[in-house]
Amino acid sequence: MITLLDRYLFRQLAGALLAVTIGLAALVWLTQSLRFIELVLDRGLSFWVFLKLTGLLLPGFFAVIIPITTFVVTLFIYVRLGSDRELVVMRAGGLSQWQLARPALALATVAMLVCYALNLWLVPASQAAFRGWQFEIRNQLAAILVQEGVFASVGDDLTVYARYRDPDGTLRGILVHDARERGNPVTVLAEAGRITSTPNGPRVTLLNGVRQQVERTPPPAGAPPGTRPVERLNVLSFAENSLDLTRAARPGGDGRYRNAQERSIEELLHPDPAENIPLRDLRRFRAEATQRLINPVNVIGFCLVALATVLTGEFRRHGGGFHLFVGIAIVVALLALGLVANNLGARDNALLPLVWLTAAAPIGLALWVLAGSPGWARLAGLAGRRQASGPA
Repeated sequence: MITLLDRYLFRQLAGALLAVTIGLAALVWLTQSLRFIELVLDRGLSFWVFLKLTGLLLPGFFAVIIPITTFVVTLFIYVRLGSDRELVVMRAGGLSQWQLARPALALATVAMLVCYALNLWLVPASQAAFRGWQFEIRNQLAAILVQEGVFASVGDDLTVYARYRDPDGTLRGILVHDARERGNPVTVLAEAGRITSTPNGPRVTLLNGVRQQVERTPPPAGAPPGTRPVERLNVLSFAENSLDLTRAARPGGDGRYRNAQERSIEELLHPDPAENIPLRDLRRFRAEATQRLINPVNVIGFCLVALATVLTGEFRRHGGGFHLFVGIAIVVALLALGLVANNLGARDNALLPLVWLTAAAPIGLALWVLAGSPGWARLAGLAGRRQASGPA
């Protein structure tokens, strides 16, 4: 049965959780979106495109910070209630530990369901849209990205430089460094050129230039061990040449490789064999799937840790600092252990049960403490009395 006190505590917790989560997400969005400001200031893209592009990052931010903000709100709200003697009055009215914890656990359950919706649906969809748009900007909009006097990177392995641009769009003094073919980088210098759009992506037509490529020949048979390959510079002059600026496409459709964040749980656990995904990425896919399933459970674990540190021991007006310190220290340690376990699991999937252990252990320990562990209660009460009896 939902009581008036349940609604009172739930309103305080829910309002604080909403405010803290939105504020922290806005702060993270602001810091992360600064790296895209260049697209607006220097590359000519509209501010509306900037907002839509960076807005696709928000679901991922919320999925990461909701477990943390749930812990922070639960800890601070209950510490404030204890300092104001409201918890003392509620206990005097006959409320048990579980009745006091019930509103926070109800809110944590709602937050956990929101995290599952984010992790299983919104985050992969938004990441796929974000990376697809980013790929289009870097490749299909290369004509916008190439600015005079700037070394513009079209992807990670193609760089284009133009000394200046004529009013009609003709580029002068062009340098192109193409490293898309592994082990055979090509450098092209040209007097002039023009970028045009084709059905297969942007293409630059170069006039009056040279094409330079280092050709490596393996050592002849019978050469002494340690003999280095023979390198020879090939130089080709041309009057006109064309070069595609779209990155080499992988089998699978849109010309780019989808990483783990873009894939659904089904794709992570059962990827298409036709993609020929490397074993290293398969391990990362399983670790990503495990992390998506485990991260929402941390909402309950962190909330229980906050309740266990606040609702045990003696409450004093000036004794809440100990509870804050202990709760924060425990959650920081849990976050570090979870990060280590996830990294180990990504390297060796046999260690993925460690990720589940780091999520289940705090739940079990917190429930044990809330059930009345005498050792913990004595420790919390002793620390509270020491802090209260210290110098004012």
